[in-house]
Amino acid sequence: MKHTIFTHGMLMLTGLSSLLLGGCSDDGGSNTPVPEELTLTTVRIGTVSDLFTLEGVDPQAPIELEFTTRLDETTIEKNIELQNSSNQAVPLDYAYDGERILTLTPRNGLNSYARYTLIVQPNLQSDRGAKITTGKVISITTGENTDDKFDRIDDEELLDLVQQQTFRYFWDYGHPTSGLTRERSGSGNTVTTGGSGFGVMAMIVAAERGFITRTEAAERVARIVDFLATRADRFHGAFPHWLNGETGAVQPFSADDDGADLVETALLMEGLLTARAYFDGSDATETTLRTGITTLWEEVEWDFFTKEGAEQQLYWHWSPDKGWAMNLPVAGWNEALIVYVLAASSPTHPISKEVYDAGWARNGSIRNGEMYYDTTLPLGEAMGGPLFYAHYSFLGLDPRGLSDAYANYWEQNVAHARINYRYCVDNPKHYAGYSAECWGLTASDGDSGYSAWSPTNDSGVIAPTAALSSMPYTPEESMAALHYFYYKMGDKLWGDYGFIDSFNLTKGWFDTGTYIAIDQGPIVAMIENHRTGLLWRLFMSDTEVQQGLSKLGFTITPAE
Repeated sequence: MKHTIFTHGMLMLTGLSSLLLGGCSDDGGSNTPVPEELTLTTVRIGTVSDLFTLEGVDPQAPIELEFTTRLDETTIEKNIELQNSSNQAVPLDYAYDGERILTLTPRNGLNSYARYTLIVQPNLQSDRGAKITTGKVISITTGENTDDKFDRIDDEELLDLVQQQTFRYFWDYGHPTSGLTRERSGSGNTVTTGGSGFGVMAMIVAAERGFITRTEAAERVARIVDFLATRADRFHGAFPHWLNGETGAVQPFSADDDGADLVETALLMEGLLTARAYFDGSDATETTLRTGITTLWEEVEWDFFTKEGAEQQLYWHWSPDKGWAMNLPVAGWNEALIVYVLAASSPTHPISKEVYDAGWARNGSIRNGEMYYDTTLPLGEAMGGPLFYAHYSFLGLDPRGLSDAYANYWEQNVAHARINYRYCVDNPKHYAGYSAECWGLTASDGDSGYSAWSPTNDSGVIAPTAALSSMPYTPEESMAALHYFYYKMGDKLWGDYGFIDSFNLTKGWFDTGTYIAIDQGPIVAMIENHRTGLLWRLFMSDTEVQQGLSKLGFTITPAE
């Protein structure tokens, strides 16, 4: 057998013997080769073979092509090409056995859960000059490369690494003028109010763990508070969804959403009240910081958002020129429990318990009570909805032992996370990659755009924040997901600011280099709450918050 290896465009011939062609022709015996038909009969990658579509193949296995006859080696490289999903050529090494088998080895390997196209041009020839009978376009989808992408480290060290690297998003993407957090990587002057509240909490964790100094954290939060007080647009004390981080002017979120956003304001205040509890020092920076937070907090007119007292529920938006045009009530169950808790806790513009019961709880119709995957869900929509419902309000609000007339909130959040996990393990739509290690549906980017992904709105998009921010509720399942995201998929998911926002293994799509503040923040905060309960202790220590919870009928049962 002869072997021919082509490397970097060079042909190296080893053990090549001459092929003597002979025979008599009908015209008197001249030596004229008789062409043999050249056909591609098999494409094989590992244990998978087909002539049209190969799915779930081992990304480390070479690609074998089998033909009906010998090839003209000079036509191989220019007529056989592998392209990635962006139609870029994948560098290949070609090895020909001199008979019928051609082996293609991608020099840098193939990506896990990625799509490729193998193209065999009709100009490929046999050694007797016959061209291939027809060209081929073969679709290839890889499965998982199970090799670890990073060295194994202790779990506590891994959690430190994830928190520190994810925190860097808020530190590096803080706007240089305002200190507020950019909405996402690449958003320029557009900063997010709710995401900045998450960023403040991430800075507290960073200071406590020594990623930055306490002084650095206090100075950054002080810059944020000063900007919010002196330059940022406010509407009845409430902030818009987005601001210009340079000027403080409102950045409309939509045509009618160009004023106050009460939910984003509550997420911001959740972070600021936590900071007010943390920065309790007597030096000028921390003293001034606490005073500034108190002023911002007391100037939010929560009661105004009942349409100035006309209704027994809070409304999400108000515009200075369009009024209540958005007309969206803040009604449960979703991420906005914190809005009603803070509105009841306000020392200056509080709401009543009746507004909570009629507005948020919808006079009891907030209840669910159905069972999904052997788990009873106390509140909310079928199958629980996107997982950020169990995160945003509970970065500060401690659900452990927390109950009211409608639910025990620890039971609610544990049930929600477990249903989401069990759904992904069950994988009823048969998406690639879903498993006990690769799970988590929540609001995030997707290959078809941003959406609130959930078991009832599932297109194959997994967001690392979903499982990682659920660590207090599903510690073993979330740690298994962390191991998978980091060790097995880290070459695709891990970046300068932690894990990328999302990916779809069925489509071979990765949200490369994209980070979103409201997805990165809960990772830092909820991992910390799982580890030490730091942010829960700080927020729940606020006497005004305690009074608001009591007013709404909440009770807290101490852990046994």
